[in-house]
Amino acid sequence: MLPPTTPPADTSDLLARCQQIAGLSLGELATLAGIQIPPDFKRHKGWTGLLIETWLGASAGSKPTQDFPELGIELKTIPINATGEPLETTYACYAPLLIPPGTNWENCNVRNKLANVLWMPVEGERAIPVAQRRIAMPVLWTPTAQQDAALRQDWEEITEMIVLGEVERITARHGKVMQLRPKAADGSVLTDAFGPEGEKIKTRPRGFYLRKTFTGQILRDAFAN
Repeated sequence: MLPPTTPPADTSDLLARCQQIAGLSLGELATLAGIQIPPDFKRHKGWTGLLIETWLGASAGSKPTQDFPELGIELKTIPINATGEPLETTYACYAPLLIPPGTNWENCNVRNKLANVLWMPVEGERAIPVAQRRIAMPVLWTPTAQQDAALRQDWEEITEMIVLGEVERITARHGKVMQLRPKAADGSVLTDAFGPEGEKIKTRPRGFYLRKTFTGQILRDAFAN
């Protein structure tokens, strides 16, 4: 078995690829693909996602679009514990801190990224060596009207604070299902934002993250059916 060389033709093809690798370990997939296995994720945070992208034929790379742009589907790997609960928050996308005029929930990047998500749960408990962690069955998810409304409420609250120059006041406690957090390799990375007097300031880049309670409910709903 080798990784595909072309993107999936359609959603059925994508799900078939997911089911083909479900139950296999990260070590097995890495060995088959000729990819080196890291001992841990301290310096290889996105390694699991890149490995699964390789096996599913994702084509977007680092572009600001869905991982499968032809299908309008975003891929999110999610580490879970033995009971299937997420072990960490899920990064959605970068948050623009100089928001273009006319930006609203309907046309913002985070909603575009979350419109159709392929969740790939992976064993993530630290006691399990990286190579032995197995991939679970995929979950293809589109937000319900209630979920979309909850995401919208958080986005609008956080975005209003950014526009008003209050980005430095936003903490991980803001937002019921989605939060804003620093997103950079280290504290030396800075980007432009507005300050409280409308002046340009330098601050750490931010990203939108989905809370574990939100993603946990998505997985529970999917596996209950």
